[in-house]
Amino acid sequence: MPKPKKVPEKPKKTRVRPARSRRESAGEWFERLVELQARLRAPQGCPWDIEQTHLTLRTYLIEEAYEVLEALESGDDAKFAEELGDLLLQVVFHAQIATEQGRFTLQDVVREIHQKMVRRHPHVFGEKSARNAAEVLKNWEQIKAEERRAKSAEKGSAGGAGEMEASSLLDGIPHTLPAVMEGFQLTRRASRIGFDWESVEGVIEKLQEELSELRKPRESTCSRQVEEETGDVLFAAVNLARFLKVDPEIALKRTNAKFSARFREMERIARASGRKLADLPRDEMESLWDRAKGAEQSAGQAARTPNAAGKR
Repeated sequence: MPKPKKVPEKPKKTRVRPARSRRESAGEWFERLVELQARLRAPQGCPWDIEQTHLTLRTYLIEEAYEVLEALESGDDAKFAEELGDLLLQVVFHAQIATEQGRFTLQDVVREIHQKMVRRHPHVFGEKSARNAAEVLKNWEQIKAEERRAKSAEKGSAGGAGEMEASSLLDGIPHTLPAVMEGFQLTRRASRIGFDWESVEGVIEKLQEELSELRKPRESTCSRQVEEETGDVLFAAVNLARFLKVDPEIALKRTNAKFSARFREMERIARASGRKLADLPRDEMESLWDRAKGAEQSAGQAARTPNAAGKR
Protein backbone atom coordinates (compact mmCIF):
# COMPACT_ATOMS: atom_id res chain seq x y z
CA MET A 1 0.00 0.00 0.00
CA PRO A 2 1.55 3.19 -1.09
CA LYS A 3 2.31 5.61 1.62
CA PRO A 4 0.27 8.77 1.49
CA LYS A 5 2.15 11.76 0.32
CA LYS A 6 3.26 13.93 3.10
CA VAL A 7 1.64 17.28 2.79
CA PRO A 8 4.33 19.88 3.28
CA GLU A 9 3.68 22.03 6.28
CA LYS A 10 3.14 25.67 5.71
CA PRO A 11 6.17 27.58 6.76
CA LYS A 12 5.59 29.15 10.10
CA LYS A 13 5.46 32.89 10.03
CA THR A 14 8.23 34.33 12.03
CA ARG A 15 6.79 37.07 14.16
CA VAL A 16 9.22 39.90 14.38
CA ARG A 17 8.84 41.41 17.78
CA PRO A 18 9.40 45.12 17.88
CA ALA A 19 12.51 46.01 19.76
CA ARG A 20 11.77 47.30 23.18
CA SER A 21 12.09 51.01 23.30
CA ARG A 22 15.05 51.45 25.57
CA ARG A 23 14.75 54.38 27.87
CA GLU A 24 17.57 56.66 26.91
CA SER A 25 19.77 57.88 29.69
CA ALA A 26 20.17 61.46 30.84
CA GLY A 27 23.73 61.36 29.49
CA GLU A 28 22.56 60.46 25.98
CA TRP A 29 20.00 63.25 25.94
CA PHE A 30 22.61 65.66 27.32
CA GLU A 31 24.98 64.79 24.47
CA ARG A 32 22.17 65.45 21.99
CA LEU A 33 21.55 68.83 23.57
CA VAL A 34 25.24 69.72 23.33
CA GLU A 35 25.34 68.66 19.67
CA LEU A 36 22.16 70.61 18.96
CA GLN A 37 23.56 73.82 20.43
CA ALA A 38 26.80 73.39 18.48
CA ARG A 39 24.73 72.97 15.32
CA LEU A 40 22.74 76.13 16.06
CA ARG A 41 26.02 78.06 16.43
CA ALA A 42 27.57 76.57 13.27
CA PRO A 43 27.98 78.70 10.10
CA GLN A 44 24.75 77.40 8.59
CA GLY A 45 22.91 77.43 11.91
CA CYS A 46 20.56 79.92 13.50
CA PRO A 47 21.44 83.61 12.92
CA TRP A 48 20.14 84.59 16.38
CA ASP A 49 22.17 81.92 18.18
CA ILE A 50 25.29 82.82 16.22
CA GLU A 51 25.03 86.48 17.25
CA GLN A 52 24.83 85.78 20.98
CA THR A 53 27.68 86.44 23.41
CA HIS A 54 28.13 85.85 27.13
CA LEU A 55 27.01 89.43 27.76
CA THR A 56 23.87 89.30 25.61
CA LEU A 57 22.79 86.08 27.35
CA ARG A 58 22.96 87.55 30.86
CA THR A 59 19.32 88.61 30.89
CA TYR A 60 18.13 85.19 29.74
CA LEU A 61 20.16 83.44 32.42
CA ILE A 62 18.51 85.52 35.14
CA GLU A 63 15.05 85.16 33.60
CA GLU A 64 15.32 81.39 33.31
CA ALA A 65 16.43 81.09 36.94
CA TYR A 66 13.38 83.03 38.12
CA GLU A 67 11.09 81.04 35.84
CA VAL A 68 12.42 77.85 37.46
CA LEU A 69 11.45 79.24 40.87
CA GLU A 70 8.00 80.22 39.62
CA ALA A 71 7.43 76.75 38.15
CA LEU A 72 8.64 75.14 41.38
CA GLU A 73 6.09 77.06 43.40
CA SER A 74 3.28 76.30 40.92
CA GLY A 75 3.35 72.59 41.74
CA ASP A 76 3.24 71.75 38.02
CA ASP A 77 5.94 69.11 37.57
CA ALA A 78 5.80 69.23 33.77
CA LYS A 79 6.38 72.98 33.83
CA PHE A 80 9.11 72.57 36.46
CA ALA A 81 10.96 70.03 34.29
CA GLU A 82 10.59 72.27 31.24
CA GLU A 83 11.99 75.32 32.99
CA LEU A 84 14.91 73.34 34.42
CA GLY A 85 15.68 72.35 30.84
CA ASP A 86 15.65 75.99 29.76
CA LEU A 87 18.11 76.80 32.53
CA LEU A 88 20.31 73.87 31.54
CA LEU A 89 20.36 75.18 27.98
CA GLN A 90 21.89 78.43 29.24
CA VAL A 91 24.80 76.48 30.76
CA VAL A 92 25.32 74.58 27.51
CA PHE A 93 25.04 77.80 25.48
CA HIS A 94 27.73 79.61 27.51
CA ALA A 95 30.02 76.57 27.40
CA GLN A 96 29.62 76.33 23.62
CA ILE A 97 30.66 79.97 23.17
CA ALA A 98 33.71 79.41 25.39
CA THR A 99 34.60 76.25 23.45
CA GLU A 100 34.52 78.14 20.16
CA GLN A 101 36.88 80.73 21.64
CA GLY A 102 39.26 78.06 22.96
CA ARG A 103 38.82 79.10 26.61
CA PHE A 104 37.15 76.08 28.19
CA THR A 105 34.75 73.28 27.26
CA LEU A 106 31.61 71.77 28.68
CA GLN A 107 33.72 68.83 29.83
CA ASP A 108 35.71 71.31 31.93
CA VAL A 109 32.48 72.63 33.44
CA VAL A 110 31.17 69.18 34.39
CA ARG A 111 34.56 67.96 35.62
CA GLU A 112 35.04 71.03 37.82
CA ILE A 113 31.70 70.67 39.58
CA HIS A 114 32.15 66.91 39.98
CA GLN A 115 35.59 67.28 41.56
CA LYS A 116 34.38 70.17 43.73
CA MET A 117 31.50 68.12 45.12
CA VAL A 118 33.83 65.25 45.96
CA ARG A 119 36.29 67.62 47.69
CA ARG A 120 33.59 69.32 49.70
CA HIS A 121 31.98 66.11 50.92
CA PRO A 122 34.87 64.45 52.77
CA HIS A 123 32.32 62.96 55.19
CA VAL A 124 31.00 60.93 52.23
CA PHE A 125 34.02 60.39 49.99
CA GLY A 126 36.82 60.75 52.56
CA GLU A 127 37.72 60.11 56.15
CA LYS A 128 36.11 63.15 57.76
CA SER A 129 32.88 62.85 59.76
CA ALA A 130 29.92 65.19 60.11
CA ARG A 131 27.26 64.58 62.74
CA ASN A 132 24.70 67.01 61.34
CA ALA A 133 23.99 69.54 58.61
CA ALA A 134 25.54 72.37 60.63
CA GLU A 135 28.89 70.55 60.71
CA VAL A 136 28.60 69.85 56.99
CA LEU A 137 28.18 73.57 56.30
CA LYS A 138 31.04 74.50 58.62
CA ASN A 139 33.35 72.00 56.88
CA TRP A 140 32.13 73.28 53.52
CA GLU A 141 33.16 76.85 54.34
CA GLN A 142 36.55 75.74 55.68
CA ILE A 143 37.24 73.75 52.51
CA LYS A 144 36.18 76.72 50.39
CA ALA A 145 38.56 78.97 52.33
CA GLU A 146 41.39 76.48 51.77
CA GLU A 147 40.61 76.39 48.05
CA ARG A 148 40.67 80.19 47.88
CA ARG A 149 44.02 80.32 49.69
CA ALA A 150 45.45 77.75 47.27
CA LYS A 151 44.22 79.75 44.27
CA SER A 152 45.66 82.96 45.75
CA ALA A 153 48.99 81.23 46.27
CA GLU A 154 48.99 80.07 42.65
CA LYS A 155 48.25 83.57 41.43
CA GLY A 156 50.92 84.99 43.71
CA SER A 157 53.57 82.60 42.45
CA ALA A 158 52.54 83.22 38.86
CA GLY A 159 52.63 86.96 39.35
CA GLY A 160 56.05 87.02 40.94
CA ALA A 161 57.08 88.65 44.19
CA GLY A 162 54.58 90.65 46.13
CA GLU A 163 52.43 90.40 49.18
CA MET A 164 49.58 87.97 48.78
CA GLU A 165 46.17 89.41 49.64
CA ALA A 166 44.61 87.77 52.70
CA SER A 167 41.56 85.67 51.92
CA SER A 168 38.20 86.25 53.57
CA LEU A 169 35.30 83.98 54.39
CA LEU A 170 33.17 86.38 52.37
CA ASP A 171 35.23 85.96 49.20
CA GLY A 172 33.25 84.58 46.31
CA ILE A 173 29.96 86.37 47.03
CA PRO A 174 29.30 88.24 43.77
CA HIS A 175 28.86 91.98 44.10
CA THR A 176 26.49 91.78 41.12
CA LEU A 177 23.86 89.98 43.21
CA PRO A 178 20.65 91.89 44.00
CA ALA A 179 21.12 93.64 47.34
CA VAL A 180 18.68 91.40 49.23
CA MET A 181 20.40 88.25 48.01
CA GLU A 182 23.83 89.69 48.76
CA GLY A 183 22.84 90.58 52.33
CA PHE A 184 21.43 87.08 52.78
CA GLN A 185 24.65 85.47 51.55
CA LEU A 186 26.86 87.72 53.71
CA THR A 187 25.01 86.97 56.95
CA ARG A 188 24.72 83.28 56.12
CA ARG A 189 28.47 82.98 55.53
CA ALA A 190 29.25 84.77 58.80
CA SER A 191 26.80 82.61 60.75
CA ARG A 192 28.53 79.41 59.65
CA ILE A 193 31.53 80.16 61.88
CA GLY A 194 29.39 81.18 64.83
CA PHE A 195 29.09 84.95 64.20
CA ASP A 196 25.34 84.99 64.74
CA TRP A 197 22.60 85.87 67.20
CA GLU A 198 21.82 83.39 69.95
CA SER A 199 18.06 83.72 69.55
CA VAL A 200 15.50 85.26 67.24
CA GLU A 201 14.65 87.81 69.95
CA GLY A 202 18.09 89.36 69.52
CA VAL A 203 17.56 89.80 65.78
CA ILE A 204 14.12 91.34 66.34
CA GLU A 205 15.56 93.75 68.91
CA LYS A 206 18.20 94.78 66.38
CA LEU A 207 15.52 95.40 63.77
CA GLN A 208 13.53 97.50 66.25
CA GLU A 209 16.68 99.42 67.15
CA GLU A 210 17.30 100.25 63.47
CA LEU A 211 13.65 101.27 63.02
CA SER A 212 13.89 103.60 66.00
CA GLU A 213 16.73 105.42 64.23
CA LEU A 214 14.34 106.21 61.39
CA ARG A 215 11.63 107.38 63.81
CA LYS A 216 13.86 110.18 65.08
CA PRO A 217 13.11 113.68 63.79
CA ARG A 218 14.60 114.03 60.34
CA GLU A 219 14.58 117.81 59.98
CA SER A 220 18.33 117.99 60.64
CA THR A 221 19.15 114.64 59.03
CA CYS A 222 20.73 114.64 55.59
CA SER A 223 19.33 112.40 52.86
CA ARG A 224 22.53 110.33 52.85
CA GLN A 225 22.05 109.46 56.51
CA VAL A 226 18.40 108.54 55.95
CA GLU A 227 19.50 106.27 53.13
CA GLU A 228 22.07 104.63 55.40
CA GLU A 229 19.57 104.10 58.21
CA THR A 230 17.06 102.64 55.75
CA GLY A 231 19.73 100.26 54.51
CA ASP A 232 20.40 99.18 58.10
CA VAL A 233 16.68 98.40 58.53
CA LEU A 234 16.61 96.34 55.35
CA PHE A 235 19.80 94.49 56.29
CA ALA A 236 18.37 93.64 59.72
CA ALA A 237 15.15 92.41 58.09
CA VAL A 238 17.15 90.19 55.72
CA ASN A 239 19.12 88.83 58.67
CA LEU A 240 15.87 88.09 60.52
CA ALA A 241 14.55 86.16 57.52
CA ARG A 242 17.77 84.12 57.37
CA PHE A 243 17.57 83.35 61.09
CA LEU A 244 13.99 82.13 60.59
CA LYS A 245 15.23 79.92 57.70
CA VAL A 246 13.32 81.97 55.13
CA ASP A 247 14.88 83.06 51.86
CA PRO A 248 14.17 86.84 51.86
CA GLU A 249 14.33 87.12 48.07
CA ILE A 250 11.66 84.47 47.60
CA ALA A 251 9.57 85.82 50.49
CA LEU A 252 9.64 89.31 48.99
CA LYS A 253 8.79 87.93 45.55
CA ARG A 254 5.70 86.26 47.00
CA THR A 255 4.67 89.45 48.78
CA ASN A 256 5.18 91.42 45.56
CA ALA A 257 2.88 88.98 43.77
CA LYS A 258 0.31 89.31 46.56
CA PHE A 259 0.38 93.11 46.37
CA SER A 260 0.05 93.00 42.58
CA ALA A 261 -2.96 90.67 42.73
CA ARG A 262 -4.75 92.80 45.33
CA PHE A 263 -4.04 96.07 43.51
CA ARG A 264 -5.33 94.63 40.22
CA GLU A 265 -8.48 93.52 42.04
CA MET A 266 -8.93 97.07 43.35
CA GLU A 267 -8.68 98.35 39.78
CA ARG A 268 -11.22 95.76 38.63
CA ILE A 269 -13.73 96.70 41.33
CA ALA A 270 -13.33 100.38 40.51
CA ARG A 271 -13.89 99.73 36.78
CA ALA A 272 -16.97 97.66 37.57
CA SER A 273 -18.47 100.74 39.25
CA GLY A 274 -17.65 102.89 36.22
CA ARG A 275 -14.74 104.72 37.83
CA LYS A 276 -10.95 104.77 37.73
CA LEU A 277 -9.00 103.78 40.80
CA ALA A 278 -6.84 106.92 40.47
CA ASP A 279 -9.95 109.11 40.82
CA LEU A 280 -11.04 107.63 44.16
CA PRO A 281 -10.24 109.30 47.49
CA ARG A 282 -7.69 107.61 49.73
CA ASP A 283 -10.23 106.29 52.25
CA GLU A 284 -12.18 104.55 49.48
CA MET A 285 -8.96 103.07 48.10
CA GLU A 286 -8.30 101.62 51.56
CA SER A 287 -11.79 100.17 51.56
CA LEU A 288 -11.22 98.52 48.18
CA TRP A 289 -7.89 97.14 49.45
CA ASP A 290 -9.71 95.51 52.37
CA ARG A 291 -12.29 94.03 49.96
CA ALA A 292 -9.57 92.66 47.70
CA LYS A 293 -7.72 91.23 50.70
CA GLY A 294 -10.91 89.63 52.02
CA ALA A 295 -11.73 88.08 48.63
CA GLU A 296 -8.20 86.69 48.41
CA GLN A 297 -8.40 85.15 51.87
CA SER A 298 -11.85 83.67 51.15
CA ALA A 299 -10.56 82.13 47.93
CA GLY A 300 -7.56 80.72 49.76
CA GLN A 301 -9.75 79.25 52.48
CA ALA A 302 -12.05 77.65 49.88
CA ALA A 303 -9.07 76.11 48.11
CA ARG A 304 -7.84 74.58 51.39
CA THR A 305 -11.28 73.21 52.38
CA PRO A 306 -11.98 69.63 51.16
CA ASN A 307 -15.04 69.21 48.94
CA ALA A 308 -17.75 68.04 51.32
CA ALA A 309 -19.76 66.54 48.46
CA GLY A 310 -16.90 64.24 47.66
CA LYS A 311 -16.90 62.70 51.13
CA ARG A 312 -18.64 59.40 51.79
